[in-house]
Amino acid sequence: MQPTPSVTLHTVCGLEELAGHGTRGVSHVLSLLDPGTPEPEAFAAYGDHTRTTLRFHDCLGPGDGLVPPEPEDVAAILAFGRQLDGAAHLLVHCHYGLSRSTAALLMLFAQAEPEAPADALVARLHALREPAWPNARMIGFADAQLGRKGRLSEAVRQLHALQLQVRPHLAELLRGLGRGAEVDAAEA
Repeated sequence: MQPTPSVTLHTVCGLEELAGHGTRGVSHVLSLLDPGTPEPEAFAAYGDHTRTTLRFHDCLGPGDGLVPPEPEDVAAILAFGRQLDGAAHLLVHCHYGLSRSTAALLMLFAQAEPEAPADALVARLHALREPAWPNARMIGFADAQLGRKGRLSEAVRQLHALQLQVRPHLAELLRGLGRGAEVDAAEA
């Protein structure tokens, strides 16, 4: 598998933050939106940029009206990563900038640096977006596709455990959102 070209600047954010990045020279955007969500109007204020939009819900599996991330979505994210320009400013966003977008950026880091330890990549992601809670389903697919042998998933599980220590209220919130498997794994 070919490594992702290096990117000089990374931004991860949510929909409400997009307008604040329009003048920052963003060259590439990966939008991870819920099905049916319109294209964000904020991009009209951005200069020339390459944008890929994928649509699936931030969930761990099928459910009533939910479209979960699938292996082909992760493959599309990795394909997007292989097309990045070496001097790019990459912006990855989802609804809140916490789960789908951080999972996507982590897998792009892992693709770009196949020899880097998973925990170091997760630490970089956490430093970039402190409240990060990468989607475990997406990371599981990326782990398999990148041949990481579960190491990305384990590093993300450890980040989830850390986030629950810092924000214990997340456990109940995430369980209510059908993400209890992530909480259970983090608490194990």
